[in-house]
Amino acid sequence: MASPAYDDYLKTVYSHTEWQDAPITPSQLAAKLGIAPSSVTEMVKKLAAADLVSHVPYGAVRLTDAGRARALQMLRRHRLIETWLVREFDYAWHEVHDEAEVLEHTISDRMLDAIDQRLGRPRFDPHGDAIPDAEGNVDREPFVLLADAPAGHRGRVLRVSDRDPDLLQRLEGIGVAVGAVASVDADGIVLDGIRHALPEGAAEAIWLSA
Repeated sequence: MASPAYDDYLKTVYSHTEWQDAPITPSQLAAKLGIAPSSVTEMVKKLAAADLVSHVPYGAVRLTDAGRARALQMLRRHRLIETWLVREFDYAWHEVHDEAEVLEHTISDRMLDAIDQRLGRPRFDPHGDAIPDAEGNVDREPFVLLADAPAGHRGRVLRVSDRDPDLLQRLEGIGVAVGAVASVDADGIVLDGIRHALPEGAAEAIWLSA
């Protein structure tokens, strides 16, 4: 059953465990989607009835195999569109999420494959999130959240969360970008030999190669 609402839930459940292992709870799901917990409860029941998630009352929400496959299909659409907008239309990385949320439900599979081919089959979107291939395979290397990285750790920026557009702009202003090499400092990070204090919340929004 095609449903943008279903797809948004499935993407959110998958994304929650993409860069850490703890499964998502209904209250966390409600917070991420910005909706009432009671609405989440009803939707989770529908998703469970459709065999897209597994859930017990007051417990975590987990994707079934079918739910994971559908989530990966939608994430492929979303992330390819984000990459397309940045590369072909000069969108900034903090501008693409909302556009992709709309377009991912409207373009055909044929157009999506044409976009993928034109872009050279990219493996990662502008924020460093992996783009699943057409079969649902995902590439990712070992990583560490900046907040958990010890002082002196050096690695490439693998991913920057796109949840806060203002934070993305501020990080871009100091040179944080996917692929940049950063060293962890007690007071922030070092990029190209320059020490930078990080904006509030940045340490929980940046992932480095392990």
